[in-house]
Amino acid sequence: MKISARNVFSGKVTEVKNGPVNSQVKVDIGGGNVITSMITTDAANDLGVAVGKDIHVVIKASEVMLATD
Repeated sequence: MKISARNVFSGKVTEVKNGPVNSQVKVDIGGGNVITSMITTDAANDLGVAVGKDIHVVIKASEVMLATD
């Protein structure tokens, strides 16, 4: 796979919550880090997203926000 995005992480799906429109997918990328993504349920089905599946997380955003207390 070649892609222009520079923020690509490999991991394993640890949880999938399917809804009628969107699905929440949690991916363990190692080091105690988990990324949660919301994708359409159609996309999750097309990709065969399931617990235990190896998957790539691609982050492409024009803006990233941080906050502290």
